[in-house]
Order: sequence, then C-alpha cells, then structure tokens
Amino acid sequence: MFKKLLIVLLCAMPLSAFAQYKFGNFNSQEIMSVMPERAAAEKTFSDFTKKYEDEFLKLREEFDKKYKDFMATQDSLPENIKTRRMQEVDELQNRIRNFQQIAQEDLEKKQQELYAPIQQKLLDAIKAVGEEQKFTYIFDLAVPSIVYSGAPSEDITPLLKAKLGIK
Repeated sequence: MFKKLLIVLLCAMPLSAFAQYKFGNFNSQEIMSVMPERAAAEKTFSDFTKKYEDEFLKLREEFDKKYKDFMATQDSLPENIKTRRMQEVDELQNRIRNFQQIAQEDLEKKQQELYAPIQQKLLDAIKAVGEEQKFTYIFDLAVPSIVYSGAPSEDITPLLKAKLGIK
C-alpha cells in the first residue's frame, strides 16, 4: 500500500511542479511596429540610404557615359587608346562594385545602430513585465520556432505595450 502511494506521489510531483510555471507570449513585430521610436529610426535610415542611392546613381551615370563613348568611338581609336579606355571602363565598374559592397556594410551598421536601442527598450520591458507578473518563460511568437500557443500561455502584448507607453 505504501509503495503504491509513493509511486502515485512521485508521478504527480512533476505535474504539480509544472503547474508552478507561468508562460507568456507576445509578438515582437506587432509591438515594434507601433513603437514611436521606430518611425524616427526609419526616417533617419531612409535619409541615410538616400545618400548612398544618390552617389550610386552618379557613379552609374559616369559609367554609362564612359561606356557609351567608348562603344561609339572604339572602331576609330588606335589600339593603345582603345586599351586605355577599356581599362578606364573596367576600373569604373570595379569602383561601382566596391562602392556597393561598402555601402551595404555601412547600411547594415547604421540599421543596427538605429534599431539596437529600440530592441533594448523592448527587452527591458519584457524583463520588467516578466519580473512584475512572475512569468517563468516568455515566448516571442514572431520567432518561427514557436508553432503552438495553447491555453496555459498568457498573451502579454498588452502588458508590454502599457510598459512602453504604447496604446
């Protein structure tokens, strides 16, 4: 009799321990889309991107002009001048490739620089809500690894929005 009672208690123990956990979930994309700081970051990033786009267009126009000039005159040029102009076109094309690579790196850095404080603010709010509401785990539904959100999980999106002062 004692052994059966002990087995029942041991089997029920994990269930009672699991009941002590409190799960929460939210959608980071939904929250980030309504954060006021995001609009300012997007505007700054857009302005920054525009400068690179303008410079790229200038380089592209210069390349197109040189290439068209070369194509139009190549038959009448001496071999030495023709070779030099082909090199100029190739060099300009290489400058464009290098510019694109550097621009991509700069844009990624700028985006990280602008959005990192916003993401940190959201993380701080998640931590604060988690501590205040005594959550054991909080899941971000925007992350594709969460495929199911059942009844035991509480949607804390409204709590996070309140913590961030978003309506």
